[in-house]
Amino acid sequence: MTMNFGFHLPTRIEFAAGLLSQTGKLISRIFAGNKVLVVTDRGIQNSGICDQVVCSLKEQAFDITVFDRVEPNPKDRDCEAGSKLARQISADIIVAVGGGSVIDSAKAIALLKTREKPLSSYTGSGKITGKITAIAAIPTTAGTGSEVTRSAVITDTKRNVKMTIKDVLLAPKLALVDPETTCSLPAELTASTGMDALVHAVEAYTCKKANPLSDALALAAVEKIYPALPVAVRDGSNKLARNDLMNGSLMAGLAFSHADVGSVHCMAEAVGSLYDTPHGVANSMFLPVVTAFNAGHDPERHARIASICGLAANKLDPKKASENLVEQLDRLSNEISIPHFSELDRVNPADFEYLAEISAANGSTPSNCRPVTKNDYLRLFKDCYNRRR
Repeated sequence: MTMNFGFHLPTRIEFAAGLLSQTGKLISRIFAGNKVLVVTDRGIQNSGICDQVVCSLKEQAFDITVFDRVEPNPKDRDCEAGSKLARQISADIIVAVGGGSVIDSAKAIALLKTREKPLSSYTGSGKITGKITAIAAIPTTAGTGSEVTRSAVITDTKRNVKMTIKDVLLAPKLALVDPETTCSLPAELTASTGMDALVHAVEAYTCKKANPLSDALALAAVEKIYPALPVAVRDGSNKLARNDLMNGSLMAGLAFSHADVGSVHCMAEAVGSLYDTPHGVANSMFLPVVTAFNAGHDPERHARIASICGLAANKLDPKKASENLVEQLDRLSNEISIPHFSELDRVNPADFEYLAEISAANGSTPSNCRPVTKNDYLRLFKDCYNRRR
């Protein structure tokens, strides 16, 4: 665990059920300017959630344009198109309404609006100079925590790899978090995004860059997410479960943004770049296998997670508690119908060598609690592919 650390909270967070109707009032109090580019996707447009946001903004006399071309695993070409539109309308504010793909795209659009360089030139950490267009984020999934993170993950369509851009300037100025926006999510999306949030919490707590503040948030997130997830998958109308999932996702986002993630994300981003697998699904598939790989290297921290989940009764020794955690993550994945790696379209074992290479090159690989090599990744991909229900 990192003992010397910084902790910067650049985002104002407002959390409440029914908050969507207050969007216009809250933004008018915090942001300067009148011209708003709303960034979303077709699914959110069709759900009516975006219409509620637009209506609230119009009540405050904002001039609104909607960009709804965001795809899962957002692409650089769509971010470029969004930034071109933002320049055309001289947008003062970018309002993201959607899941992690939408919010990450909004960050890239805000960055590119006043810059000529390609998005790829900002890959890495701390490469942004000057201001970017102000961002407000309204998450509609309890998964990525992107509304409070300082990073954006965008697919480079020329190289077919995922780019991670990290800078505190990318953090939204305002996060409007309304758990009611998730009540209409289908079970499969609730499952994958909820597991994504659990991955964020587990990796934030076990990675080498963890610190006391990120630890507190990560463990609190696990405590919220773990019991709420299967309930919300079974009954999407359960408001308490939806509230706890959204709360946990928010805390997990803060945790990993101030620590890091690990090998689950490295593998998920490799698969997402090659097969266009949704990020939440990819993270969900790899969590049990990577946890099994990591648990023996740091049984105490994994045992602490097991204890939070109620899996370490009777003062079990850390090794046994960690084994219980691995078993339960596997059972949870099956219970909420997370697909297995071998069940995905296009997955080809001939690609595993390439996927292992990309994973090993990921900037978060050094943060994984257990040292991991390309050969380790290759074995993990094979193990995950050969798992059966």
